[in-house]
Amino acid sequence: MTDHAPRIVHTETPQGPCAQLRGRWGAAELGVAAQWAAVSGQLSSHPAAPALGWDLRELQWLDHVGAQLLWNHWQHAWPQQLACTEGQRAILSRVAEFTAPAPPPEPWRLGEQIDHLGVMVLHGVDHGRHLLQMVGQLALDIGRLARAPRRGPWRDVSGHLYRMGATSLPITALVGFLIGVVLAYLMSLQLRQFGAESFIVNILGISLIRELGPMLAAILVAGRSGSSITAQIGVMRVTEELDAMRVMGIPHGFRLVMPRTLALAIAMPLISVWTTLAALAGGMLAADLVMDISPAYFVQALPAAVQVGNLGLAMAKSVVFGALIALIGCHWGLRVKPNTQSLGEGTTASVVSSITMVIIVDAVFAVAFKNIGI
Repeated sequence: MTDHAPRIVHTETPQGPCAQLRGRWGAAELGVAAQWAAVSGQLSSHPAAPALGWDLRELQWLDHVGAQLLWNHWQHAWPQQLACTEGQRAILSRVAEFTAPAPPPEPWRLGEQIDHLGVMVLHGVDHGRHLLQMVGQLALDIGRLARAPRRGPWRDVSGHLYRMGATSLPITALVGFLIGVVLAYLMSLQLRQFGAESFIVNILGISLIRELGPMLAAILVAGRSGSSITAQIGVMRVTEELDAMRVMGIPHGFRLVMPRTLALAIAMPLISVWTTLAALAGGMLAADLVMDISPAYFVQALPAAVQVGNLGLAMAKSVVFGALIALIGCHWGLRVKPNTQSLGEGTTASVVSSITMVIIVDAVFAVAFKNIGI
């Protein structure tokens, strides 16, 4: 440590403990990251207390940066024991004079909280109204496509099918495979205690085919493709392409919302089946390694353990998941304002809303189909 480095030396005096400052406490020295970290650590070990004295007379240099640092550490109050020169006291007094006190915390008011809740409810109603308009417009656009299929944006649909479906197969297969391995391993620890190893086929089959496979695929697609939809449309808002489309008479719903919704509604069941097969393969491998259940027995017992209706229910849920993910992504993309901050906020909100929607809709399907015996 050089002689000019800012530092604190703890000394004992007849009046009690004292923090003696040495070196140069200026902007040039405190601007160095290493010295700033060292001084911050030394200050934290010398908290402002009435019994602790402060001696600034050995300082080689003190400017307003060092004085502000000390004044903030003293919590905007003069220490009871302070030894300094007249020039140092003048600098500290000037810093104390121009340091604005922290504003007092706002008192809690019931009226403001009710008003804030009302604003949030109105925002939610506005989002719900916009989503309802998008669903209605989507129904009209599908009717228009059915009347004149040759004029439909099929090239956009096929492009979105590839980008949202085919390119997501590797990551969904990897995650599904690992989930299947983990589930089989954890179940084997419990089933082995009761000698019920063969029931792992039933547990893995019903949980993966009916619930975990579609929901896991939907969550991955929501984070991957939902954010992509919002970002694409949001960038079009920032670059004023949406305004140009409106000027040219190109409807946003027919060329932006409908192709993405149709593509994701078609791709989502296929991705769900693909993810479920990968998860079953991982569970089959783990069951063979951990519980000596051969893949042949697993494949033979799976159709008897899981009814075909579960697969139909999973694919039906996946169609709803895909359509809602696309609609939510388009909703947040169309509401992006022409600035980059709104684009980031919209993308984040799109992912969070899509994942929340997937979980809620999956719970609704589970309760509804349980009550009707499926």
